[in-house]
Amino acid sequence: MHIFRAGSEAGSKLVFMSGSGTVAPMYDFKVLYEKLMSSFRVIVIEKFGYGYSDLYDAPCDVDTVVDLQRKALVELGEKGPYILLPHSMSGLEAIRWSQSYPDEVAGIVGLDMALPKTYQEWGSEGLQKRIQAMKKLRRLHGKGLLFWYPLNKRSLTKDEAIQQRLLWKRNAMNDCFISAAKEVLKNAETAASGGRICCPLLMFVSNGKQVSPNWISHQKGFARQENGRLIQLSCGHYVHYYESEMIAERVKEFVKELPA
Repeated sequence: MHIFRAGSEAGSKLVFMSGSGTVAPMYDFKVLYEKLMSSFRVIVIEKFGYGYSDLYDAPCDVDTVVDLQRKALVELGEKGPYILLPHSMSGLEAIRWSQSYPDEVAGIVGLDMALPKTYQEWGSEGLQKRIQAMKKLRRLHGKGLLFWYPLNKRSLTKDEAIQQRLLWKRNAMNDCFISAAKEVLKNAETAASGGRICCPLLMFVSNGKQVSPNWISHQKGFARQENGRLIQLSCGHYVHYYESEMIAERVKEFVKELPA
């Protein structure tokens, strides 16, 4: 498992967690974390099948996924408390991390993070349709027909953009992504039944156009339930692409307000 680390070793630790299908999280999040490195310890976790990590058939239940990430950080000499920044599907992991190991999570900053209710609303039929779509895209990728697949190049050097493209060729729609998708309903139920999160919460929410119906209403409901703060944005699902300056400033303010 590959983990990128940079920034101030004395600062609070920001752990970036990618959503499903992000082929190179280390490069995907750069547009945001480069604005935070002078003040914080930046950590980007690339799960199996993502970025430079191995394509490895690890269990995809949310408790195992969280524990693999925790153990990888411990082996690198890192220890909490962490401020988790989950994008999309990794919202389930952040919620579960806080539920299971509250002393390790000082706060959660949702980057249009997915919630249990979102996946529960899909149901088995909706999930199967999405998995079939992923498999179709994988076949197209294998035939070299996924050349239109968008990659974020914001803030990347020429060499980094080349690396990102190479990782896309290796990682796009791989078996790890599909295996995780197959477990998402069970993982949503685990997170939904695990109780409240035990930390301050800040949620950046997209315009909802690139995600599921009722996305925004679910986000607002979760923020109320957890006494979190919600900031509504008028941009797409990868909010860190479009509003990195504002998000960086609000993250700094959020961290300052955390209990010592």
